Amino acid sequence: MAMSGTGATIAELAEAYRQGGRADAVKAQLVRIADPAGEGARTFFSTFDEQAVAQAQAYDRASAPAPLAGITVSIKDLFDIAGQATAAGSTFLRKAPPAKQDAPVVQRLRKAGLIPIGRTNMTEFAYSGLGINPHFGTPANPFDRAAKRIPGGSSSGAAVSVTDGMADVGLGTDTGGSCRIPAALCGLVGFKPTAHRVPRDGVLPLSTTLDSIGPIARSVACCATVDSILADDPTPVPDVPVTGLRLGVPSAYVFDDVDETTAKAFEAALSRLSKAGAKIATVDASALLDIPQINHKGGFSAREAYLYHRAWIAEHSAEYDPRVVSRIVKGEIQSDEDERILVRERQRLIAAVSHFDAYDALILPTTPLVAPTIAELADDAAYTRVNLLMLRNCTVTNMLDRCAISVPCHAPDTAPVGLMLMGAHNGDRRLFGVAQAVESALN
Repeated sequence: MAMSGTGATIAELAEAYRQGGRADAVKAQLVRIADPAGEGARTFFSTFDEQAVAQAQAYDRASAPAPLAGITVSIKDLFDIAGQATAAGSTFLRKAPPAKQDAPVVQRLRKAGLIPIGRTNMTEFAYSGLGINPHFGTPANPFDRAAKRIPGGSSSGAAVSVTDGMADVGLGTDTGGSCRIPAALCGLVGFKPTAHRVPRDGVLPLSTTLDSIGPIARSVACCATVDSILADDPTPVPDVPVTGLRLGVPSAYVFDDVDETTAKAFEAALSRLSKAGAKIATVDASALLDIPQINHKGGFSAREAYLYHRAWIAEHSAEYDPRVVSRIVKGEIQSDEDERILVRERQRLIAAVSHFDAYDALILPTTPLVAPTIAELADDAAYTRVNLLMLRNCTVTNMLDRCAISVPCHAPDTAPVGLMLMGAHNGDRRLFGVAQAVESALN
């Protein structure tokens, strides 16, 4: 029974696959990817047709395959896969030497029975929250597709691969929102773990300080299942009742320039949660107002990306996305002393918000805006302004070294809006329990 692409959750697919049908489901997804009328050509750089079908057929024949055998996963283009170049959405790295082995997280997914189905599109080198790639085209957001809205980034293809039934889950990275932003704008769930929990070896870095690896999927439970594999963390998700849940709404920073659609969806979500028994209170978040000043020279991403890219830029600057390379080279102005100040200021900020831990989670809009059209961002000034806004709320979590998840909170048939829950450092599995309670109340 071929279920993939029907909007089924991982648990529903796993149950269905007890009767077989994995190979048929994988073939159906590959047909969807190849459909010239769809977004497949802009969502995937390459697909693993023969290997994916062969693996699914082997699982169908096996007497006792792994419980998740046959679930497909799309792989963002900055993860190493043995025998392939890791190009990270760029053109010039497609000629780079192939990876000698899979990244550890890809190895873990394969061991659990998941089947990589292809490499997905992304903002070049993951350096934007919008998902636009001028080299290969940008997959259109599933909402109001005729208008060609942005999918969000940088894990753009990861999100669209799931919305369009081309993969059951997307593997992404999150340095300042790159799992949560596309999930929010596309109506999915996106998770950013506490960074150190998931190994980042074999993943082309943006910021070694802020990078983290997470899933984009259809439900909180789907993300929790995949996170358990990625982090090699069998801790069960606790059953957390919504009644008595303590949710803190930040007093400052995260509501500036929020558009009307997002504000209404967020307020409606707060109302539903309150009626369901959650205790919602305003929490002092004035310390967050320091973040722009702390990052005024580009922050960790600019500094660390520049140090990583400077040799490539010297040789290939004309081949970069101009909007990406212009941001990377800003890191050149940061000195070693600037970096020491950054580290110190980050620790000061983390200490200044320790009172956040009195709440089960902080609750805020994932992004201040719903997805604009790609055409609206053709102007560099508009691109820069919207990119900074899209990243702003999500970046808070990365700066504070916490975990966070985005869940949909919009009404059916309206522009997708994400509600973000931010948990404590190392509070990842507990946050999934909180998020499941919120997800249930909102649905």
